[in-house]
Amino acid sequence: MAVPSEEHERTLAFAEIALGQIRALGQSASPRNFEIWYHYATGYNQPLNQSINEALAKKSRLSEADLQQIYDNYIAVGRIGERIDSVGTRVLDEIKQVIATIDAAAGSATSYSERLNLATESLAQANDGETLRTVIEHLVQGAKEMERDNKKLETSLASSRQEIEQLQHNLETVRIESLTDPLTTLANRKYFDSSLAKNLEDAKEKNEPLSLLMCDIDHFKSFNDKYGHLTGDQVLRLVALSVKQNVKGQDIAARYGGEEFVVALPKTSLQSAITVADHIRRAVMTKELMKRSTGERLGRVTVSIGVAVLHSSETSQQLIERADKCLYAAKRQGRNRVICETDPEADDTGQVTARVA
Repeated sequence: MAVPSEEHERTLAFAEIALGQIRALGQSASPRNFEIWYHYATGYNQPLNQSINEALAKKSRLSEADLQQIYDNYIAVGRIGERIDSVGTRVLDEIKQVIATIDAAAGSATSYSERLNLATESLAQANDGETLRTVIEHLVQGAKEMERDNKKLETSLASSRQEIEQLQHNLETVRIESLTDPLTTLANRKYFDSSLAKNLEDAKEKNEPLSLLMCDIDHFKSFNDKYGHLTGDQVLRLVALSVKQNVKGQDIAARYGGEEFVVALPKTSLQSAITVADHIRRAVMTKELMKRSTGERLGRVTVSIGVAVLHSSETSQQLIERADKCLYAAKRQGRNRVICETDPEADDTGQVTARVA
């Protein structure tokens, strides 16, 4: 079926704009990048366009990590919604099938009940052996048919139960994927934001401490540009692993965006949070990177971490901003260090207006 001429021209124009953006920014023409810029060209996905415009305004380019984060947040998440809808439709279809099976079984039971009533009447009127034998044969035949129908029902219901259990498993898998960063397998920002809000309310209600770590990989952009985004992805996974190895079950660790990670520590004082942060910092710097394709040793990476503890009257965004301020104080003080809100360096903002890598 031919595409209408106007639609053909319109979609080609969007495609040309997308390729033009890729050329202008010197990006690879991968399917992911083309899809991002095609969405951008259409203007239909306003949050995506806003995120791209803000990123370009800050640093005039988009790193591979930025592009992946944009794709995960504004395109892939929509596909997860489609998958949830698909599983939901299949569950409804399966339920309809179960209802139809039960209706058929009810019909068989009613029919068998009618045959029993008829047989009872025939037995009452039977006055010879031949009639009696005929009635009994009909009863036996009806019982066999009922047994056969019951076995079909049992098989059908068992099959439907297995299918529904599998669909439930699929739905849970999709739900987890929707809350997980695919590269690092840490929680994504969506999950973190909702969890932090809940833990913040709990901390205020119970008068318990809640600490926050903001962690950023030092010189990640230079490393990514020098060795390529595949090696950059390896660095992100390495840092994520170091974070996982140093948090407890109640803690919430997430990839917050690009090369930035965040950890919420419920029921944890500022001093204990500083200890956790330093364990993460040390774990990262002790791991040596190697380029898998060539075996080349790439040295070590480091992280800077800012730590803050919840104040009774503040919002989650204010807590994040204070931890972020400590993080970039750590960057200014030479990187590969932990700075908390009580350190003198945390207030040394100077005249710096741009974020430090």
